[in-house]
Amino acid sequence: MKYLKQLFPILQWMPHYQRKWLYGDLSAGLTVGVMLVPQGMAYAMIAGLPPVYGLYAALVPQLIYALMGTSRQLSVAPVAMDSLLVAAGVSVLATQGTAEYITFSLLLAFFVGFFQILLGSARLGFITNLLARPVISGFTSAAAFIIGINQLKYFLGVDLERSSQLVTVLWDAIKSLPEIHWLTFFIGLLAILIIKALKVVNGKIPGALVVVVVGIVAVYLSGWSDQGVRIVGEIPGGLPQFTLPNLDLSVFMSLAPLAGTIALVAFMEAYSVAKAIEARRRNYDVKPNQELLAIGSANLVGALFQSYPVTGGFSRSAVNDQAGAHTQLSSVISAMLVALVLLFLTPLFYYLPQAVLAAIIMVAVAKLVDVKYAINLFKTNRSEFVLLLITFLATLQFGMVEGIVSGVVLSILMMLYRIAYPHIAVLGRLQGYFEFRNIRRFSDLETWPELLLVRVDAPMIFVNVQYIRDFVLKELEKRPTVQTIILDANAISHVDATALEALMQLRNTLHERGIRLMYAELVGPVRDMLHKSGLIADIKEDVFLDMNEAVNYIVNKEPPQHGKEALQSN
Repeated sequence: MKYLKQLFPILQWMPHYQRKWLYGDLSAGLTVGVMLVPQGMAYAMIAGLPPVYGLYAALVPQLIYALMGTSRQLSVAPVAMDSLLVAAGVSVLATQGTAEYITFSLLLAFFVGFFQILLGSARLGFITNLLARPVISGFTSAAAFIIGINQLKYFLGVDLERSSQLVTVLWDAIKSLPEIHWLTFFIGLLAILIIKALKVVNGKIPGALVVVVVGIVAVYLSGWSDQGVRIVGEIPGGLPQFTLPNLDLSVFMSLAPLAGTIALVAFMEAYSVAKAIEARRRNYDVKPNQELLAIGSANLVGALFQSYPVTGGFSRSAVNDQAGAHTQLSSVISAMLVALVLLFLTPLFYYLPQAVLAAIIMVAVAKLVDVKYAINLFKTNRSEFVLLLITFLATLQFGMVEGIVSGVVLSILMMLYRIAYPHIAVLGRLQGYFEFRNIRRFSDLETWPELLLVRVDAPMIFVNVQYIRDFVLKELEKRPTVQTIILDANAISHVDATALEALMQLRNTLHERGIRLMYAELVGPVRDMLHKSGLIADIKEDVFLDMNEAVNYIVNKEPPQHGKEALQSN
C-alpha cells in the first residue's frame, strides 16, 4: 500500500479531501477548462497538427497526471514551446498535414513519455540541473520569437514557409507583404487588442475565450469566410480512440534525439512551475522523480489516445492556482469540460478564424521573453549573460534543438572551466581573532615569513589538481623564506584518486626542498578517502583540526589540543 501511495499520490490526499475545497477546485477546473479549449487548438496549430489534436492532448494526460502528480495545481496539457519543438523535429521526417506527420507526432509523445519514465525510475531527476537558468531563458525567449513569427501566415492571411529558423520565416514574410489579406490582419490585430484590454480591465476574464466567441459570431454573421478569411473548418467530434503505436526501430532512432530533448525541456518547464507554486502554498512537497514518472505517464498513455507531447504550462497553472484549486480534482474537472466539448460542441468552432488562434498564441508567447532577467545578468554576471545570448542566437539561427543542445554543452564547458581553475586564496589571520581571510581582500592581516597559508575553494579532482599544484609552487617562488605550507581544506568537499596521488607527489617535492606540507580542517568525506587509501598513516603528524592550531603549532610551538579528532574518519 505504501508503494501504491508513492506511485499514485492521489491516494494520499483524496481520503482527506475536505468539502470546503470543492468550490475552489470546481471554480479553477472550469476556468482552466475554458482556457484550454481555444489554447489547445491554437497550440496544435503550432505543432502543425489539426486543432482537434490540441483537445485530445488536453484530455487523457490531465487525468493521468491527476492520479500520479505531486503538484496539486500543475495543469498538464499542450504548451507553446513543446508544440514548436514537435513542428521543428517532425517536419523533417514528414510533410505537415499528412497522416504520416500525425503518426510521427503521436509516436513522439510515446517516446517522450518513455524517456521521462526511464529517468524517473532511475531517480535521475537531478539531470535537469544541466539546463541552467540562463540557457532556459535564452532558449525560451528565442522560442517565443520563433513561435510568434510562425503565426504570421495565419495573422496576415498569406502562405509562408514554416521553419524553426527566425530569419527564414521573417524574410519570407517580408517578401509576402504585398499579398497581405487585410481583413484577416484586422481580425487578428483586433483580437490581440481585446485580449490585452480585458487583461487590464479584469485579469480573471478569459480573454482567449471571449475573442474566440466574438470571432466565430462575427465570421458567421458577416460571411467573411467567403471573402478569404481562413477558418478552422470542421473539427471531428467524439472522444479520441485508443490506438496502439507501431513501434518501428528505424522510426525510434529518427525520433529519439528530439524525444530526449523534449523530455528534458518539458520536465524542466513543468518542475520549475510546480516548485514555484509549492513555495507559495507550503502544504505539500513536489518530488522530482515522481514528477518525471507522472508527466512521463501522461505523455505515454496520452499517446495511446491520440495526444502529442504535453507538460505543465505556466499560465494555466498560475490561473489554476489563483482560481482557488486545492487538489488535482480541478484538472479532472478541466478534462471533463474538454470531453464535453469534444462530444457535443465541436460544430460551434467551424467558423473560428485562424487569425484569432494566431493572436491567442502571440499574446501567450510574448510572456516568455524575459528581458529583465537578461538585463540583470548583463549587470551582475557577464559570463552567464554570454551563455544566455549564445543560446538565444543559436536557437534563432540554427533551430530549437540545436539551440538547447548548444546551451547545455556551453554551460557544461563553463562549469568544467570553473572547476579546472578554482578560486585559491593566500590567507592571513585577523588581528586579535582566530579567523583567517584572503590577504588580497583584507588589510592588516597577521602573516609570517616562514608560513604560506593556502585555501582551495573547490573539490580537488583530476581536472584541477595540476592548476592547484602550480599555484602553490608559484607562490613559493615569491616567498623564498617559506618553510611550512598549511592547506586550509575546509572548502574541499571531495578528493579523487588522481588528486590524492598528486597531493602525495607535491608533498614529496616540497620535502626535497625542505618544506613541510600540513593540512587543517579536513572535512569528513576527505578524511574518509585518506583512511580508505591508507595515506592517513603517512600524513597523520601533519593533520590539524583547525587553522589556528596548525599556525600556533609552527609559530608558538604549541602542541595541538585536538589531534585525535582531526584524524577521525567521518
